[in-house]
Amino acid sequence: MTAAGFLEGRRLQLARGVLLQCIMGGYPPARFYGSDDGDLALVADPAQIHRLPWSDEPRAIAICDADELSGGSSSLSTRGQLKAVIARYAVHGLAPVVATELEFFVFAPNTDPTQPFRPPVGLDGRREDGQSAFSVSSNNGLRPFFSEVYKCMAALGLPRDTFMHEMGVSQFEINLLHGDPLLLADQTFLFKHLLKEVALKHGLSVVCMAKPLAHTPGSSMHIHQSIVEIGSGKNVFTDSNGEPTSMFRHFIGGQQAGLADFTALFAPNVNSYQRLCHPYASPNNACWSHDNRAAGLRIPASSPAARRVENRLPGADANPYLAIAASLAAGLHGIEQELEPSAAIQGEFAVPDNLALPCTLHAALERLKRSQLARELFGSEFIEGYIASKTVELTSFFDEITPWERRVLAAQA
Repeated sequence: MTAAGFLEGRRLQLARGVLLQCIMGGYPPARFYGSDDGDLALVADPAQIHRLPWSDEPRAIAICDADELSGGSSSLSTRGQLKAVIARYAVHGLAPVVATELEFFVFAPNTDPTQPFRPPVGLDGRREDGQSAFSVSSNNGLRPFFSEVYKCMAALGLPRDTFMHEMGVSQFEINLLHGDPLLLADQTFLFKHLLKEVALKHGLSVVCMAKPLAHTPGSSMHIHQSIVEIGSGKNVFTDSNGEPTSMFRHFIGGQQAGLADFTALFAPNVNSYQRLCHPYASPNNACWSHDNRAAGLRIPASSPAARRVENRLPGADANPYLAIAASLAAGLHGIEQELEPSAAIQGEFAVPDNLALPCTLHAALERLKRSQLARELFGSEFIEGYIASKTVELTSFFDEITPWERRVLAAQA
């Protein structure tokens, strides 16, 4: 839209079916988004209109809500779903607080998708070989790129906490500061968009796939969660003596009750399960533990006032609005139903069958399809539409024969 049109308040409308558009560009049958495929109104959030600092010509981006023309948020909108979850907390006088940790890879351009990704050539003329994890000099070869990333984050008002080189070859992680869940989802979305755009300017490719390289750790989007009282700001996970509260236990119980049903919301792509089934600190379980990275639900070491629950299941490829909404909705379900968690685990452990999670997209969609809890929390229209869209993507994947199949199976009798 032109700046003049936007400032005049001209309404921007969008076909309803676009909210279920597949990653390949196609759509599920029209019955999943209304056979007429009527319009929605895109309503800009006044707090999320940003000049794009990396653009040579003046451009801006406005994060919008997708509202029905009759009024109210569309049930197919993931941002709307997150706002509804936050509102359900407010009914109890509670406000969730979250932070996201996003991992990503920086690669050289990959013009042939049949070939593996490669790290870029740095200022030293060399490609990283995997020996830079957690090094203070690990990003020197990419300093011009990261310098512009930091400047653009500041221009967009994206406060960052810590930044580091992660375990993978040319893999990095940034932690965003904790705050309101909707704000953090917006910031995570903007940060991923920023990364992609700035990388293109520098002749690089940022990849947020869950598992872009074999034999290498995947990329996560861990979600740290706590809950405070509206007004006082007190963390309800900790009592006056600094001990965990029953609400803390019930929140974990709700997470455990929902993680398996919601796996397809946290791990939305075929590639997501490459990360979960080769778990380099990427647990595919609903166990919980104090400071154990092998558990899907980790309680980081912290002061009592900062007590929180880290959901380690989502990958970097997850929709931040949907992943945060699903995680918080599960926790609130546990609080409302006073669900008790399993016993905490420590050290090496075997995952009980009832706390194991689906290991393929097909299995995760089948679990979501059977989930009454998902329909209660997100509505049948959203769940059925999401499953329909992801089924189209899964079918597209199975329409192709992979190099592994040709290499290994062609010679079999």
